[in-house]
Amino acid sequence: MINEVFALFKLNYHNQFSAAFPDTDTLHHAKRLWLEALSAFAPEQIMAGAKRAILQSEYLPTVHKMLTLCAAGENGLPESRAAYREACNAPSPKASHNWSHPAVYHAGREANWFFLANNPESVAYPVFAEHYRKICARVLEGEQLAPPRQEKLEQNPGKPLSKAENAKKLAELRAELKL
Repeated sequence: MINEVFALFKLNYHNQFSAAFPDTDTLHHAKRLWLEALSAFAPEQIMAGAKRAILQSEYLPTVHKMLTLCAAGENGLPESRAAYREACNAPSPKASHNWSHPAVYHAGREANWFFLANNPESVAYPVFAEHYRKICARVLEGEQLAPPRQEKLEQNPGKPLSKAENAKKLAELRAELKL
């Protein structure tokens, strides 16, 4: 797959490609580096990332950019500031919102929803951005983030105790705690 990606880049970024890889030794070293860096991704993800690079950038991508593009998937890892805005503007309950990527939800949860909602952007954005950067790094290493889950209420909450049963439980608790 790496050979196919490099062939695709050679066709699309011909002058830049020739300048970046002037000889076969450089090309082979670059391919080894890319193979090692992108090993966490399936061949289909790597090719999809390469096609995204061609569509989104007029410049030959770096390994770091390819990691981001491969991890993007169909719905993509949004840019940090866009992720921050999405996290701040998402309605409650947060888990039921249709997130552009689970990384945005997890970064918002880590940064604390209350903190994001009650602090100015100049204070909240750096905190969110740091959490988002760490989560994106995990995604780029191949970790699959769990989608947000909305906690559900009990199906059968049970029936309340009678006054006599409550008094009996309270007496047992007092005896157990020696009150």
